[in-house]
Amino acid sequence: MLDSRSRRLMDEIIDLKKQKDVFLLAHYYQRPEIQMIADYVGDSYAMALAARDCSQSTILVAGVDFMAETAAILCPDKTVLTPEPLATCPMANKVVIEDIIKYRQEHPDAVIVSYVNTPAEVKAVSDVCCTSSNAAKIVAQISPDRQILFVPDQHLGSYIAEKLGRNMELYSSECPTHQRITAEQLDQLKEQYPEAAILVHPECPKEIRDKADFIGSTSGIIDYAVKSPYQVLIIVTESGIMHSISEKCPEKKAILASEELICPNMKSITLEKIHYSILNNETLVEVPEDTRIKSLSALEKMIDWTSRDTG
Repeated sequence: MLDSRSRRLMDEIIDLKKQKDVFLLAHYYQRPEIQMIADYVGDSYAMALAARDCSQSTILVAGVDFMAETAAILCPDKTVLTPEPLATCPMANKVVIEDIIKYRQEHPDAVIVSYVNTPAEVKAVSDVCCTSSNAAKIVAQISPDRQILFVPDQHLGSYIAEKLGRNMELYSSECPTHQRITAEQLDQLKEQYPEAAILVHPECPKEIRDKADFIGSTSGIIDYAVKSPYQVLIIVTESGIMHSISEKCPEKKAILASEELICPNMKSITLEKIHYSILNNETLVEVPEDTRIKSLSALEKMIDWTSRDTG
């Protein structure tokens, strides 16, 4: 239940958005109260499209830093704000740009596919970006005779390699949140709820994915939860997704696989910080123009390839 202060802040934020022409863009992993007042809630790919297509002059991104950077790359004519500049992604931060440049020099004919969960500098030296919702479609369009370096997440990369029967070199980095579940925990839950379907994000390790009835991105998990005949669902991804699932299929029993499935960076964004950000026009997200142009190429290629009808 939301207290009166939170409800007042929510009302004030809604009014401020209108006054200051702000588009509030939120990821599914945000706190429920933030999702409730957002103009758009989605996964990282849908967020990118929503930022690109919005009409407002200012975009406030309730998500980690690479999401705000992506909006700034795609929307150079708009003001992009982050309510918490320290909200970052540990997986993305493990990527060393020099490693990617060196790989390019040693393998000039290889295709570098970077997860959108990477800094702008990494996107700038990549051929194409992907998200968990479109990674398989992106990789499937690369010629089989081309070598591929998949820049994190390594577990998403291994899942795509298995799914497509494709050899790829995987950059070593993973999402800490999606490692906070064990196969034993899932076995115990399945014993408790034998009728349940297990829905798993591909950033989870293989031993977790092997337990799944469905593997998919956040949007894919929500879609499956709504459309599948299962009435009991064990959800294996960050806790924020539970809000959308409960909103879209309240008649079903959705169980978060572990209370440890929380991203502290996503949850570091609060109503207070969003209110302050809109009120004070802070903190501005800027990407150097040279980096922006180079990274834009990889993002636009991702959007183009995703929109193709590949049969």
